[in-house]
Amino acid sequence: MTNLRVAVVGAGYVGLTTAVCLAESEHDTVCVDIDAKRVDQLNRGVAIIDEPGLPLLLEQGLQRGTLRFTCDYVDLADRDVVFVCVPTPSGPDGSADLSAVDAAVDRLASVLPSGAVLALKSTVPVGSTRRVAQRLRSNGIRAVSNPEFLRESHAVYDFRHPDRVLIGADEDDAAAMVSDVYGAGAATLRMSPESAELAKYASNAFLAVKISYANSLARLCAKVGADIDDVTRCMGADVRIGQHFLRPGPGWGGSCLPKDTAALLHTAQLNDVELLEVESARTTNAAQPVRVADTLNRIMPAPLDHARVTALGLTFKAGTSDVRDSPALTVCAELARTGAQITGYDPRLASIDSAALRRSSMVPVDDPYLAAKDADAIVVLTEWPEFRDLNWPLIAEQAPGAVVVDTRNLLDAEALRDAGLRYAGNGIPFGF
Repeated sequence: MTNLRVAVVGAGYVGLTTAVCLAESEHDTVCVDIDAKRVDQLNRGVAIIDEPGLPLLLEQGLQRGTLRFTCDYVDLADRDVVFVCVPTPSGPDGSADLSAVDAAVDRLASVLPSGAVLALKSTVPVGSTRRVAQRLRSNGIRAVSNPEFLRESHAVYDFRHPDRVLIGADEDDAAAMVSDVYGAGAATLRMSPESAELAKYASNAFLAVKISYANSLARLCAKVGADIDDVTRCMGADVRIGQHFLRPGPGWGGSCLPKDTAALLHTAQLNDVELLEVESARTTNAAQPVRVADTLNRIMPAPLDHARVTALGLTFKAGTSDVRDSPALTVCAELARTGAQITGYDPRLASIDSAALRRSSMVPVDDPYLAAKDADAIVVLTEWPEFRDLNWPLIAEQAPGAVVVDTRNLLDAEALRDAGLRYAGNGIPFGF
């Protein structure tokens, strides 16, 4: 691996992970962010995101001097490769908002040396990299597409062990420079910028389709007395399908799938193409909160508009404190809309954005037993493994007769029934 002078624009989940991992590989790494408070915290070794392994890499990079943070783009004037990792949120029409990308490109155009390569890691619509390349051509700066495929709670591992490194570029030397950053062991897929941009959206949309299909199958399983875990176990054993993203749940969310499916549909519509599979996946996903509410209305002895409901798990997935587009909070908001009183617990509650919790009309409680006390229903919304180890007989004593709706099929149904609780799993006989 050639040690290069690299930079990262944006110190969010993707940007910060990229920066600390590049520094670990002995690249001289500068990370720039517009948030001065964030930059100060990072320079002091304070990890601002909840990601396993990241705090140690941050500390090591600062100590070795291979990593530093700044708000000043002038500090990037000698960089060989710059990775742009800024947000591209959904606009009102589903299109990707590229204002942060455009702002970063304008700043970089004024400071980067001729011959530098700008690599777009931000998820951007087809044609964005070529547009950026045209903007930078007169400055002698090349642009390539280099989408990220990092999973939250596994981001450091994924960066170290990528299943593919996607490089969309027209110029061989620009592609080679980005490839050198990752090293010889990376499985590099070279293609046009347009193919790379669309491949990222296509990958995430396909995962969304798989999850929505699993949720639709779960509804059918509950109706006919089948078990979704058996059905998906059979499906996953087929190498043409694979076992991943076949587990039912309260819906998909997070920072990628909702906005990326919306942006893909927007691009398709602009080009007079129907992606009915993706549209259907989004429709199925949007229906999951109502499905949970209808289940509670059906199986609870008390009407939902007078019920006390406990939500176990608030993040969009286990292993993170991220609640961006969390299906758990969407379910909480739907239950609150019906009039139910919602209390919620999450193992990472102290690190969760309190404003997002308030928007879901849910009262956070920092103890699972207090959260479940006197509940009419307990809904498992995030697959935290520690929920299996709760003292369920104690919970049954404090919430006698409560219904447990397990959207993740995480718990031991027999143990809960033995404790005196009524259990309803997702897509299983006598479930929902």
